[in-house]
Amino acid sequence: MLMHRNVCTLWLLLLLPHVSAFNLNLFRRPELREGDVRLFGSKNVSEGRVEIYHEGKWGTVCDDGWDMAEAQVVCRQLHFPGAKSVVTGKDYGKASGPIWLDDMNCKGTESHLSSCDFKNWGVTDCSHKEDVGVICETDDTNFNDPTHFLDQSISLSDDLGKIFDSGIGCDFPILVQSETGNRQEDGTLEVAETAICAHKVILSQFPLFNTSTVSNITVSLSQSCQPHFTTFIRYIYTRKMDVTFSSVQCLHWMASKFGVKQLMEDAGRLFSKVIPEDNSFHTQVSLYKYAEETGDLVLQENCCQYLAWNFKTLTTSPAWTSISVELLAALLTRSDVIVPDEYFLLQVVESWITEKGKSISLETQVDLLNRIRFPMIPAEKLYELESKSSLYSTHKNMYRENMLKAYQFNVLLFSNLSNPNFNKNDDDYQPRIYTMKPWSTTIDHSKKTSSFPVRNRYHNSGFSDYNRGVYYAPAVVTFSTPVHSSLIFKNNNINWEANVFMTNNECSARGLRCESFPMARLVPQSRVTRESNILFRNRLLLMCQDKYVCQVQDFKVNLAYIAVNGTQGAAYPCPNDQYTYQFVVRPGYV
Repeated sequence: MLMHRNVCTLWLLLLLPHVSAFNLNLFRRPELREGDVRLFGSKNVSEGRVEIYHEGKWGTVCDDGWDMAEAQVVCRQLHFPGAKSVVTGKDYGKASGPIWLDDMNCKGTESHLSSCDFKNWGVTDCSHKEDVGVICETDDTNFNDPTHFLDQSISLSDDLGKIFDSGIGCDFPILVQSETGNRQEDGTLEVAETAICAHKVILSQFPLFNTSTVSNITVSLSQSCQPHFTTFIRYIYTRKMDVTFSSVQCLHWMASKFGVKQLMEDAGRLFSKVIPEDNSFHTQVSLYKYAEETGDLVLQENCCQYLAWNFKTLTTSPAWTSISVELLAALLTRSDVIVPDEYFLLQVVESWITEKGKSISLETQVDLLNRIRFPMIPAEKLYELESKSSLYSTHKNMYRENMLKAYQFNVLLFSNLSNPNFNKNDDDYQPRIYTMKPWSTTIDHSKKTSSFPVRNRYHNSGFSDYNRGVYYAPAVVTFSTPVHSSLIFKNNNINWEANVFMTNNECSARGLRCESFPMARLVPQSRVTRESNILFRNRLLLMCQDKYVCQVQDFKVNLAYIAVNGTQGAAYPCPNDQYTYQFVVRPGYV
């Protein structure tokens, strides 16, 4: 009876007066270039009808002569690893534009579809029934777009959802417009429209809809976000929504523009969960740009941190050459960038600058190169720079100045230098996180790597396999590093022991008391006697399923506690907490 009374009350509230309209622009249209391609008509971003942009209009491509060579070109142009298959005869929805290309002949190595041989633009004997489609490969072969369910439902949420779906009694029309990129005969941009009918009484809880002063609104969205607007409005009724990493940015933006704070906060928290899901790194780079534009410093740091931790993988991704100067500069200022060594960082920055060519000014090139920490480059690599650096001859003075600073650091250190400009607190003399041997070692606990069997039934530590009568002691690795990275310490080594503890027994066997599990320990096995001004700021890296770094932990009193998915300390989620542990030694001169 109470439910019936609430629904009746709602129907009475739905009868409110109408007034005038206003327009709200949410997203800017992306710049389109001649020869751009897209896949259209599928919910899967890696599949669809092939369309190409020419003379201000999107048009289709005839399937005559198509095979995997042409498909490979399209998929690589769209930043996918390659093509999986050609699709013919599949209905991807009605195509209204021209058929731009026919009788394609690609070698498969072209960077753009328009670089292949074809009849001529618009010359064809095909109909739209012969429009070709492709399915592109993704890094995971099957493109994953995991779903995250949000539920802040109230007692009437299901009923309100039915009311929205039916449209009965709606009194607040919303017209959603998106520019398609095509130009009409009069030169104006073609606009796709979707009409939604909502209820003032529902939307009135969010003042930015202006329901008290207007009778309808027109909303301008990018074409990629248009499909999610109905979902956004329905969420206002039900407080329920399925969010994917391909929709979360659109939903976050809509929520912020209309003041739907609960959704904005929930979507913001989801960014940490969805960031690792895109192996191409386009999502992370796009989110960073979005955070810059909106002034969201928390999201900006979240994206930058993930890119810094996974920098090496970023440099081999489709998004690498498209990152902005500003983003690259921001990454190069950070000490938590994880790379094999500083020389690797210099090489990839030089390659990035060379790839950009004349679009990057000489002044900007110098600014980026000056962010390389030359004193941290291994001494043996410094001698190779003059002959192997692709930009040495262009910026000879800058290289010589930084190399001189690096040579001084390697042979003199700070105590012997009289130059007052030689400040040991400069970032140039602070290490990043270097994973190249001998500075790091790895323990893969899931495979019992570095664990050793103990055939003692009464062994009081470790974990056991009772069926085989084998007991495993805590995972342990011993390794040796120089006391410091500078050349004068090359032959002065220190031994280390790395452990991962999973149980109380493992900890107590080492005389330790562990507060939580897993726990890692990195302890020196010999004392640093020659130089008392060296301080070790070691790090523990957690690689998730051998795919991405999801956590970076400090060692405090030689111990590092690992945050699992059930705790708030986990930076990025890792399914089933499947970690590989990498221990990194980081000596610094203080």
